[in-house]
Amino acid sequence: MKNKDIRMQAKGLNVSYGDKQALFDVNLEIAKNKVTALIGPSGCGKSTFLRCLNRMNDVVDSCKIDGIVQLDGFNIYKKKVDVVLLRQKIGMVFQKPNPFPKSIYENVAYGPKIHGLTNSREELDKLVKKSLNRAGLWEEVKDRLEDPGTSLSGGQQQRLCIARAIAVTPEVILMDEPCSALDPIATKIIEELIDDLKKKFTIVIITHSMQQAARVSDYTAFFHLGKIIESGETKQMFSNPRLKRTQDYIAGKFG
Repeated sequence: MKNKDIRMQAKGLNVSYGDKQALFDVNLEIAKNKVTALIGPSGCGKSTFLRCLNRMNDVVDSCKIDGIVQLDGFNIYKKKVDVVLLRQKIGMVFQKPNPFPKSIYENVAYGPKIHGLTNSREELDKLVKKSLNRAGLWEEVKDRLEDPGTSLSGGQQQRLCIARAIAVTPEVILMDEPCSALDPIATKIIEELIDDLKKKFTIVIITHSMQQAARVSDYTAFFHLGKIIESGETKQMFSNPRLKRTQDYIAGKFG
């Protein structure tokens, strides 16, 4: 991958929780405006790696991190990095929808207000509408913006969380199994949304579904026991993986 195509990069990343090492010498390039899927069995280090990308592991006292994680060539683990601003640039959508206990409107408006991204109510209204539109939710909620975010269905709540993430104009969106709690119809809507969002954002997604990884991602990294076993273009990895362990995992022989 050429440098101009790389949005994020991990180099020699080692992560431990107390005495237990979770990641071993992980190296991975994440392509700009593409979807990178992280696959592998439970407990293999996928979530630990994802949380390293926006320093979510900072809140875990026992966590020790060595190595480099770069955003556009800048090491995000330098001491004077403003983590709040970093997480504005690298947003996160979690496994279970977690709307704030606020109205639909306030869920989306909260981040832009905190970061001072708008100068008037009119600008904020436009940003909320734009974000809900991008998340494919505007038409469903435009007449109920003052209703609680928690009043929406599970799939709608997840799209609200995506709207909330993109409202602060991030460069990267991290998604930790965003469809695992959703039914097949809601899952299809989110997958179509991901395909649309990559035009504007770089996306990293954890998924346990090999079919989903094959459908939505451009690149895939296979984690096992805290190491990246194989990574590359999704089509190549799923049709002709270099290693038997990768082939066995994709075929469902373990995991």
